[in-house]
Amino acid sequence: MGKSYPKVSQEYEKAVEKCKRKLRGFIAEKHCAPLILRLAWHSAGTYDVDTKTGGPFGTIKHPAELSHDANNGLDIAVRLLEPIKEQFPLLTYADLSGKTLFSLAGIVAVEVTGGPEIPFHPGRPDKDEPPPEGRLPDATKGTDHLREVFGHMGLGDKEIVALSGGHTLGRCRKERSGFEGPWTSNPLIFDNSYFKELLRGEKEDLIRLPSDKALLEDPALRPLVEKYAADEDAFFADYAEAHLKLSELG
Repeated sequence: MGKSYPKVSQEYEKAVEKCKRKLRGFIAEKHCAPLILRLAWHSAGTYDVDTKTGGPFGTIKHPAELSHDANNGLDIAVRLLEPIKEQFPLLTYADLSGKTLFSLAGIVAVEVTGGPEIPFHPGRPDKDEPPPEGRLPDATKGTDHLREVFGHMGLGDKEIVALSGGHTLGRCRKERSGFEGPWTSNPLIFDNSYFKELLRGEKEDLIRLPSDKALLEDPALRPLVEKYAADEDAFFADYAEAHLKLSELG
């Protein structure tokens, strides 16, 4: 049996499609796809499968959640999307990011940079209670930590590696994370180069976080890195599936 989704009005569906078109142009013009994708991930990645709290319900727009260490710099993304939200008052923040605004914007960020198309199902309600701090991955830690964090979201090894491939977009900034530099030589293009670069080893101008290196050292995760480096279509298929799961947690 397929997943059942909330029913939304035809007017809401039309607003989602129009908003998606606006987001395509806006994200391309502002070159902000990496930041918007990070917002969508961090909005959804706080979900805890045991307590059924957190997740992609727009709470990341609140100062209490934006102040979490893992969310340094995401206030810029929320502010960037505010003019889009004002054009579509009908849509929830949750849908717009990774929630309606936040969720939708994250999906568009992947699409406009050359990545796979990811299905979007609207109807997320906005919630007001931010989750506690400490639920998002820590880039300084290894695979035990990654499995614990993704396990709380109800995600496994395949999702860990596929979603890590999203680092093909963007760069680390010292003032936000303590690290500096891009993962790939084309940080505004969504492709499988993150995995290719990982397997090539250290390069002076590219960054390797401890959590990136951990993917190579784990006997269950490394074969997925090798698979995605060799087969971009396989990566796109698994990434789209993992992103969809992440955006629909809870």
